[in-house]
Amino acid sequence: MTKPDMPQVSDFRPEVLQLFDKYVHGVIDRRGFLSHCAQYTAGAAGAVATLAALTPDFARAQQIRPDDARIRTDWIEIASPAGYGTIKAYMTRPVDAAKPLPVVLVAHENRGLNPHIEDIARRLALDNFIAIAPDALTTLGGYPGDEDKARELFGKLDQAKTREDFVAAAGYALKFDDGNGALGAVGFCYGGGIANLLATRIPELKAAVPFYGAPPPLEAVPNIKAELLLNFAGNDERVNAQWPAYEAALKAAAIRYHAFVYDGVEHGFNNDTTPRYNAEAAKLAWTRTLALFNRTLRG
Repeated sequence: MTKPDMPQVSDFRPEVLQLFDKYVHGVIDRRGFLSHCAQYTAGAAGAVATLAALTPDFARAQQIRPDDARIRTDWIEIASPAGYGTIKAYMTRPVDAAKPLPVVLVAHENRGLNPHIEDIARRLALDNFIAIAPDALTTLGGYPGDEDKARELFGKLDQAKTREDFVAAAGYALKFDDGNGALGAVGFCYGGGIANLLATRIPELKAAVPFYGAPPPLEAVPNIKAELLLNFAGNDERVNAQWPAYEAALKAAAIRYHAFVYDGVEHGFNNDTTPRYNAEAAKLAWTRTLALFNRTLRG
């Protein structure tokens, strides 16, 4: 169900949602969003209120408490010699695991490892997986506790090094002692692009689930060995415009994939901390995600 008192996406004009998408992805800054939004909200005060309503509310959306007795959480450091040297990651697993478990790498959006993605990792632990969620902002001090600051820091990263950090984290996850040797990856927005990239870089990866993520370099698509589950938002022209060429490359290389477009929903529909969340689409996409991981990662 939709979170209590959470504003609905229908409360906002399409033009405002498009502006917010540009703001989230760094096309315009906070000042630019407020300036342009004001023309649709009867002035500056309305624009400020609109931005506040669209900003993630982590506490209200949290599903699994960090101290939930059913799971164990740890912070780990992973060597990344081709990246920034070291990347920290949040690791979760069920406390009562009786045997080695499959490992899922969780790739965050373009704000680093925020509380929402940590919550995603804890949800995976309750579904009997080990989840490893790296923080690309490690080299800049980690997620700063503020979405605007996180977005600003993220823009300072050398993306070539950051991609290598995620590759290193995937390599660590693949060989994790308590894992069963099977690795999956899931990512959201920026992290969806990382999930696609890892499929081209980690031949042992068995399943990758990008949510509204950018495709990898198309020339690398033939390297994919994983089975893909691609989730797209129907109202996401920016990401969806890249899909036809990616799909053609997947077909040409005979890659196993399943692609779903959830009609009428916005980019970020799985993120239950914002009004763009769509409960029905998120539930269906997550059910499909878990079904793929259970089928491909368990012996």
